[in-house]
Amino acid sequence: MTDQAVGGGHLPPEAARAPATTAPGPRGAPRQDGATARPTVPATAAAPAPGGFTGRRRELKALHADIARAGLDTLSGRKGARSRVLLIAGRPGSGRTALAEELLRELAGDHPDGVLRATLTGPGGEPADTGHTARELLAALGTGAPPGAPEDELTERLREALAGRRALLFLDDAPGADQVEPLLPDAPDCLVVVVSQGPLTGIPDVRPCALGGLDSAAGVAVLSRYAGPTRITVDPRTADRVVEECGGQPAALVLAGAWLAARPMSSVADLCQALDAVPLPPDLPTGARPLFRAFRLAHDGLPAPAARMLRLITLAPGGLVDAHIASALAGCSVAVATTTLGEFAALGLLRPVTAEDDEVPGARAPDAALYLPYRLPGCLGPLVRDLLTEHERPAEVQLARARMLERTVRLLQSCRAMGEPADSPARQKTAGLPRSLRFGSRAAAAHWLRSRRGALLDAARIAVADGELDTLDRRLMAALTRTLLAHQGAEAAAPDLYALHGLVLRVAERRGLPRERAAALLNLGDLDGQAGRTAQALTRYRGALEAARSVKDPMATGRALESLGGAYTELGDWQRAADWYGRALELRLARGEGADAARLHGRIGGALAHAGRWGEALKAWRAAVGAYRRLGDVAGQARATGEAARVQEYAGRPEEALRTCLEALDTARKAGDGRLEAALQLRIADTLDRLGDPAAARLHRAAGERLLGDHPE
Repeated sequence: MTDQAVGGGHLPPEAARAPATTAPGPRGAPRQDGATARPTVPATAAAPAPGGFTGRRRELKALHADIARAGLDTLSGRKGARSRVLLIAGRPGSGRTALAEELLRELAGDHPDGVLRATLTGPGGEPADTGHTARELLAALGTGAPPGAPEDELTERLREALAGRRALLFLDDAPGADQVEPLLPDAPDCLVVVVSQGPLTGIPDVRPCALGGLDSAAGVAVLSRYAGPTRITVDPRTADRVVEECGGQPAALVLAGAWLAARPMSSVADLCQALDAVPLPPDLPTGARPLFRAFRLAHDGLPAPAARMLRLITLAPGGLVDAHIASALAGCSVAVATTTLGEFAALGLLRPVTAEDDEVPGARAPDAALYLPYRLPGCLGPLVRDLLTEHERPAEVQLARARMLERTVRLLQSCRAMGEPADSPARQKTAGLPRSLRFGSRAAAAHWLRSRRGALLDAARIAVADGELDTLDRRLMAALTRTLLAHQGAEAAAPDLYALHGLVLRVAERRGLPRERAAALLNLGDLDGQAGRTAQALTRYRGALEAARSVKDPMATGRALESLGGAYTELGDWQRAADWYGRALELRLARGEGADAARLHGRIGGALAHAGRWGEALKAWRAAVGAYRRLGDVAGQARATGEAARVQEYAGRPEEALRTCLEALDTARKAGDGRLEAALQLRIADTLDRLGDPAAARLHRAAGERLLGDHPE
C-alpha cells in the first residue's frame, strides 16, 4: 500500500498542508470553465512539499547510480526503445513512497515534461483498473480518448502521447508486473519509477531497491520531528528502543511520535511501555507487528466517537474523505467532523491531499475547511478495515453508507444548480439549503466537481454494488449525470457518462426495469456510435428496442428505431437504413408527431438516394415537403425541395431539377434563409452550365457568391 504520508523523512502534519511543488509540465488542455488544466494531475494525490526528508541517502545514491548504468538493451551501444524502470520495493509503511517522491524531486529538473502519478491499488486493496489509470494519465497530458475505449486502445494512446517527451511516470503501490507493463512508455527519454511490495517479474532490466527499516539515528529524527526534541534528548536510550520496537518503519515511528506529541505529560518510556502492552494476533507476521502495534496504540487512544469515525472512513468513495463525507458516515455535525479530521492528520492517521489548485475559488474562508480532502495512508487501510469488520455491524455499515450517499446527492444537486443562471428555480432552491451545502460561486462548485470527480464516480459504483439502497443508486447517478453536463458539457463529460450509463444498465437489468434498461442502452449506443463502434451500437439499439417494446414505451421505441436507421446509414447499408427509418416514421405518424415525421421522410429520401432508387427517393422528399408545408416550416420546406431537386439531377433529369431548384429558391427567400438561398443559387448555376446556358449560370453564380458574402457562417 502507498505510505506517502508516513514514509521516512516526511514533514510534520502542519507542514504537510503546504501546497505541493511539482516539476514543470506540458501545457494542459483548456477546461470547460475556461481555466487551464494542471499539467501534472496525479491519479491520486500530489507530491508532498520537499524539505524534510530523513535517511535513505544510501538508497537514493543507489537509485541515481541505477539510472546512470547501462541497461541490458543498451549494452550494444544503442539506446533502448522503452523507458527505463526503477523499482523501489518494500513492505507497506517502509517509507517507499516517500523515497520515490524525494527521488522524483531530485530528477524533476532533467525532465521538463513534468511528473505523472498514478496509484495502481484501489482504496479497498484491489488492483486498479488499467484502462481507467491510462485514461486519467491521458487527461493529465491534455489528451482525450473516446468514451468506452477498451484498455488496449487507452494504453496505446498513452504510449503515443508520451513518445518524444521527457517525463517522469510514477506508478505507486503496484500489485505486480501485470499492472505496470501496459503503462510503460515507448519513450527512452522518459523514466518510470515504480513502488511495489515485491519484484516486477517479467519486466526486463529491473533491479529493485529493497527497503528495510531506518537506522537508529534516522528513526530518532522522525520521532523528534513529531514529538519534539526535548523528551527524546533526555532519554536517548529509550528513544533508540522505541525505534527498535517500531522496526525502523517510518509509518510506525510517525504514529508513535504523534501519540507522544498528543500527550505532553508522557515520557518516551511511557511510549515504549504502551507499545509493548499492545496485544498481537498469534498469526501476525513478524514484519507486520511494529505497524500493527503503533496503529492500535493510536486507535485505542481515541475517544469512542472519533475511533468510530476513523473506522467508517474506509467507506469513503475513492478513499477521499472531507468533512461532509465524514459527518455523514459518522452521523455527526460538519463542525465536529472538520475538527476530528484535523486531529487525525496531526496523529498521522490521515494525510491532507494537496494539489496545485486546491484553493477553492470563491469559497468563504470559514467554509474552506469543509472541502479540504484527506486520505487514509494506504499502509493503514487493511488495519482500519479489519477494525471496521470487528466493531461495526453490517446494518450499521449500510446505514452509514446510505447517509454518505444521500449527502453526496444533495451536494451534487447544489453543485448542478450553481451551473445554471442566477434567477433559475434550481439556484433559488439552493438558497434554502443549509450553509454547509451551498457553494460560494460557480467556480467553487466546478472546482469541487473537478477535484472529486473520481470519488463521485466511485460513489456511484458503491451505490450500485450495494444493491439494497432502494432508489438511492439511481438518484445518485441521475444527479451526477446532470451535474457533469451542467459544468463540463456533453463532449467533455462523455467518458464519465459512458461509465454512468453502464451502471444504470446494471441496475436496470438486476431489478428488471425495462424503461431504464432501454434508456441506458440508447445512451450507450449513441456514445458507441460517436466513437466509431457502429456494430456495438447496433447491438445496444436492438436491446433498447426490445426493452422499450416490452413496456409499450413509444418514445424509447421511436428513438431506438431511428437510431437503428442511423447506425445502418453509418455502415452504408442504405436499404436497411431506409427500412428502419420507415418503421420509425409509421410510429411518428400514428402519434401525430409531425415534425419528427417530416424529418424521417427526409432521412428515408436520403437513404434511398444513396441506394440509387431515384423514384422512391423523390417520393420521400416530396412527402417531406408536404409535411413541412403543413407544419408551416418554410425553411424546412425549402431544404426538402432543394433535396428533391438534387435527386432529379442524380436521376439524369436536369430540366426538372432546374424547375424544382427555382421553386426551392423562391421558398428560401420567403423563409429569409440567406445561406440556403446562396447554396441554391450556386446549384442552379451548375445545372445551367450543364444545360448549355453559361450566361445565365454566371448571373446565378454571382448572386450566390454575393449572398455568401452577406451571410457568412
